[in-house]
Amino acid sequence: MKKGGSLQLPAIYQPVAEGLVQVEDSLRGLAKGDFPMLVEVLGHILNRRGKRIRPALTLLAGQFYGNTPPELVAMATAVELLHTATLIHDDVVDGAGMRRGSPTVNYLWREGTAVLAGDYLFAKSAELVASTGDQKVINLFAQVLMTICQGELRQLFAAYDLNQDREQYYQRIARKTASLFATATQSGAILSGAPPAAVVSLREYGFNLGMAFQIVDDILDFRGEAEEMGKPVGSDLLQGSLTLPVLLWMEKTSQTDLLQDAFGKRDRASFHQVVEAVRTSTALEEAFQIAGQFSSLALDSLASLPNHPCRHSLERVAEYALRRRH
Repeated sequence: MKKGGSLQLPAIYQPVAEGLVQVEDSLRGLAKGDFPMLVEVLGHILNRRGKRIRPALTLLAGQFYGNTPPELVAMATAVELLHTATLIHDDVVDGAGMRRGSPTVNYLWREGTAVLAGDYLFAKSAELVASTGDQKVINLFAQVLMTICQGELRQLFAAYDLNQDREQYYQRIARKTASLFATATQSGAILSGAPPAAVVSLREYGFNLGMAFQIVDDILDFRGEAEEMGKPVGSDLLQGSLTLPVLLWMEKTSQTDLLQDAFGKRDRASFHQVVEAVRTSTALEEAFQIAGQFSSLALDSLASLPNHPCRHSLERVAEYALRRRH
């Protein structure tokens, strides 16, 4: 993997810094709703700055060929809104009280408010995509929305089911996470008028980056600290989700009865035993190696693209995905 340059996100995003400022302005504008309660809820959601990786990917993918239409900012904002909406709905499904160290909408208000706020953001993101006037991008957005929902449903229906394997996990995160990363880069390429081969390359980059990103997320669910993650360590396991570290541990351990017992009792003490067993095994390192393989595939997809500052930023995003702490 190519190394070099800062792995601080502001430095990585430098080629599209102006576009990201416009995305932030758009997000702040959306927090000005039609009535006070909506303003309060949307302000709570949209004024918390995340990493903005997905909109940054849209902007970076859209600047390789010298054509950066204003529609790129609308698409980048839509991608971030879609991602935010899925997180709100995730929190409702999981009954989560915290997200990135802040109280969730369903904790501060109620589940019905959270569901409708998520729906509102879905609708706003669709409106922004429609404003681009590009039928390919509109179709792509509709498809990714269905794909993400399929991934979420697969995870929900498979909760606390021990009869799962790696392939099922890969299919699930491909739908839940990698599909939106792929849409971010593909839509940016399409809107900029990139050649068909470049559109394919950037989509493949986004997809494999998304796979690596989610696997690292799942590693950090065991390796990270609660203060950094903004949620309890092992929270995915508590929700009955078998992620890659657990599946790798299950393939080699004779202690699967620990997990069966935890899924039966569903108390924190039982889950803590499983978390410690996974942490002290080789599963986390093996999962990290697999994440590295996906990150390398993402980098390989960039090989045919022009030598451009945005390409260098995309290379550093792939490295950042592996090295981040939360």
